[in-house]
Amino acid sequence: MKKAGIIGGAGFIGSYITKRFLENGYDVKVSTTDISNENKYEHLMDLNNSDHLHISELNVENKKQLKEFVKDCDIVIHGGTPFQLDVKNPQTELFDPTIKGTENFLEVVNNTPSITKVVFIASVAAYNTNFPLPAGGKSASDTFSEKDTPFTSMESHPYAQAKFIANQSVNNFIKTHPNLDFEITSVSPVAVFGKSLSKREDSVSTGLQYLIKNKIAPNPFVQMLYDTNAEMAIVNVKDVAEGVFKAATISGLHGKNYLLSSETYSVSDVSEMLNNQPPKTLAKIIYQNKMAEHDLGLPFQSVQKTLKEYSN
Repeated sequence: MKKAGIIGGAGFIGSYITKRFLENGYDVKVSTTDISNENKYEHLMDLNNSDHLHISELNVENKKQLKEFVKDCDIVIHGGTPFQLDVKNPQTELFDPTIKGTENFLEVVNNTPSITKVVFIASVAAYNTNFPLPAGGKSASDTFSEKDTPFTSMESHPYAQAKFIANQSVNNFIKTHPNLDFEITSVSPVAVFGKSLSKREDSVSTGLQYLIKNKIAPNPFVQMLYDTNAEMAIVNVKDVAEGVFKAATISGLHGKNYLLSSETYSVSDVSEMLNNQPPKTLAKIIYQNKMAEHDLGLPFQSVQKTLKEYSN
């Protein structure tokens, strides 16, 4: 039985990835930052084939723990970087675990003979740290694809900057290690919405849906979404999990980074749909998804269906 290690496998996206690998007969190892806090991962025990599930404590800044986590894995998914909008200390809360964690991870997997595939869950921020606002030099209606030059700004949210730098670290590693014994593939989802598999209330993704539904602005970033009526590109969490599974199990994708995106609506329309009302405008396709559709065989669910799943 092949083993998949999923760093962050109990989170909003990670739980669906864990579910997908268990359904396909894998032995699955999932990391948690605090194994004594069962609330973080107890929902995984209800999944089919959970007798093939193992929970391990892991701090991605700890190389010894990383080595122990990946040592017998065939596939490793790295989705364990923090997603926070309210930040007091960007360096310790975001930059260190995201960037140093990625660099440590790359060093460790490069010295782990069993690994055949690594998948990074990057972010649309790897392509545009201004998201959901347009990249510099583009208007809100201009499309964006993997062929566009990635855009970053020191004015962007620290989370986005950290994800951009971490993705650059991955790209640099691939360039400087041309003869790897394993493949590295990345996926870069836009705003990931949908229904959570857990009952936890600390997920930023599900929390953002709640805020937009109820038009609450607890911080400047969310207030900016309302003030600009930002054009929000959205993807269903199940589609992201499927994209990660396909990226992990299809060979020949080394060095690629796939945008995962369905449709784009203004935040005001997102709020309408979260309240089971029809949008006032038609869907747009701003962030292109053709490469993921072609290489990963992904059909992307509509945003209306995604938001209805959350609301119900």
